[in-house]
Amino acid sequence: MESKIEVLSTVRIQHSEDLYKIVDSLNRTLKKKDLMFGLALDEEDQNTAVFTIYRT
Repeated sequence: MESKIEVLSTVRIQHSEDLYKIVDSLNRTLKKKDLMFGLALDEEDQNTAVFTIYRT
């Protein structure tokens, strides 16, 4: 059985040290709703974070 992950939204925001706490809370809270959240630093600009919402 193959798992498909669909990107619902991506937004670039100013990086902050505590952003991961929000992403962690969203993942824990909305896991049962088949939603997953990701956070990564922009490869070209380390001051920009890329926040992505996925449907699993």
